Formats: sequence, C-alpha cells, structure tokens
Amino acid sequence: MIRVGICGVTGYAGYELLRWLRRHPHAAVSFTTSESQAGRGLADVFPGPLDAPLLAIDAAPFAEVDLVFLALPHGSAGAAAKRARAVGSRVIDLSADFRLATPEAYKTWYHHDHPAPELLPAPYGLPELNRAALLDAPLIANPGCYPTSVLLGLAPLLKAGALTNPTVIVDAKSGISGAGRAPKQNTHFVEASENLSPYSIGRVHRHIAEIEQQAARISAGLAPEIIFTPHLLPINRGLLSTIYAHIPTDWDEASVRALYQEQYADEPFIRTLPAGQLATIAHTAHTNMCAISLTLARPGLLIIVASEDNLVKGAAGQAIQNMNVMFGLAETTGLR
Repeated sequence: MIRVGICGVTGYAGYELLRWLRRHPHAAVSFTTSESQAGRGLADVFPGPLDAPLLAIDAAPFAEVDLVFLALPHGSAGAAAKRARAVGSRVIDLSADFRLATPEAYKTWYHHDHPAPELLPAPYGLPELNRAALLDAPLIANPGCYPTSVLLGLAPLLKAGALTNPTVIVDAKSGISGAGRAPKQNTHFVEASENLSPYSIGRVHRHIAEIEQQAARISAGLAPEIIFTPHLLPINRGLLSTIYAHIPTDWDEASVRALYQEQYADEPFIRTLPAGQLATIAHTAHTNMCAISLTLARPGLLIIVASEDNLVKGAAGQAIQNMNVMFGLAETTGLR
C-alpha cells in the first residue's frame, strides 16, 4: 500500500482526491489537513459520507507517508513541498508552484518569489505527453485544468509540426468549482446563475505561461502563441475548450482525424470522437477522460473541442494517474 497524505482536503480538489483515493486498491490515506478547519472532522465541514480528522499542516506527519498530495494555494504549496521532500516523502502538487520551469518565469506570472526554487524544475504531470519523466519522480507538478484540455487538444498537431500560423485562439469554459471553494462575489449563486462571464481574456491569464511552455517543449514546428478567453460557466463541474488552429490547406478532416487517432490509440483516458460528433461536458463529467472532437471549418482552419471534468482529469484524477505512474502501477488503477 502507498501511504498518502492530503493537504487541503476541504477544497474541492482535495475532497475529490479523498473520494477517489478511498477506493484505490493500492493507496491508504494516512492524514488530511485543513488550515481553516483544523481540529474538526471533515464531515462537519463538508457534508457527505466521507469523514477524517483534520490536522493543521504544521502537525502533518510527512515523514510517515510515502506521498503527499498538495491541494493548497500557490505559495503555500511550495513551502509544504520543501518540508515533505526534506523528510523523504514524494510530492504531487496540484497548485501552480512547480508548473513553470524557472523561478524567474514564476515571479513574472505570480508576482512573488518562488517558495522553493531549489526544487525546480519538476516534471510536468501530463502523462500522455511526459510519461517517461514521471516514473520514480520525487516531485510532480500536476497541470492546471485549462492547460490539460488545451495541450491534449493541440499535441498531435504540435508533434507533427502542423501549425501554419503561431496564433492559436482558445475559447474555454469551466464550471464554478474551478474557481475554488472560497466564496467570491462572481461565484455567488445570484451572480453566476443564468449568466456566462468571461474573465482574464487575451494574454493575461496565468495558464498561458504553462500552456506555451509545454507546447514549445513538444512542438516540432511553430510554437503557438495562445490567445485565451476563459469563461465562468454556471454549472458545478466540467470544462470545455474550443481551440482554433491553422493547419496546411491540403489536409482534409480524415487525415487530421487519423493523426489524432494514431497519437492517442493507446491512451486509456483520451477519446477521439468520430466524425460528426462534437465533444460536450457530458462526455467526461465525473470521469478522468478527455474527449476530443475535430471539425475542419474550411481548408486550413481546424476547430478542436476538448472536454474534461475540471475536478478529475483537470485536478484530482490526473494527480492519481500521476501517482500510478510514479509508483509503477497500471495507469488506470483506481480510476475506472
């Protein structure tokens, strides 16, 4: 059994981790933490069938587990990762603290010094694109939810060097759980219900740095410049990214589809949809899947739609997938 701890279990991603790990055949949750609710029981804070004592992070017995999942805000996660690594525990970080390769890039986008620069760079935990680097890794940076959908949606084109224009437009929508559990005005029911709100549009969202860094790493041709428009979708969970990419004008839809099917043929968590079918949130809700549809709008312009559950493939499920790779287990263990 892999002994694990979860820091930040009272957030949506942390709770989702606990829910999936409780039925994982090779993992046992040894402790859970919550800074705001330490000393209470999880069921008192998060109504539902799961319960666990909540520790303050300073009281967490990192030395007694094999792996620590960090579902903490950026900054706090990096400090916790240092503590865990100092006593030999492996780390999978669900925050942004280890997604960018350098402390300089981190400071540019997050506007403060990196909390653990000595642990950079960390392998990027998107198994479909970086599996070899994750085996036996001491620390894995779990990707963001939006970058997961965009990178999986673009990867076959990037690896084939197929972009003919570096500008890639991404129109993305995420359920309200993607904004976290802490209350904010724009996530209150009256503000979000019967509404659709764009935010951080253009070239300002922090996930752009993550997407472009990884896209440049795998691209055999032009590295994309992402124009990104995320939206707050008035549903609990789910994420849909619609991606507009320029490709050679002599490529037809069948040849594009064959490229994607070849790239993802052996990937258990990616489904390339058949011609005429468009990816929807319903394709992937409550699963660790990413569904991808392909539409040739006109010669040279491809519309890719990538769907995932932002709390599963976009967070907790992918973290467990990374754990499975890290410890040499079958990748689908506990996720089907």
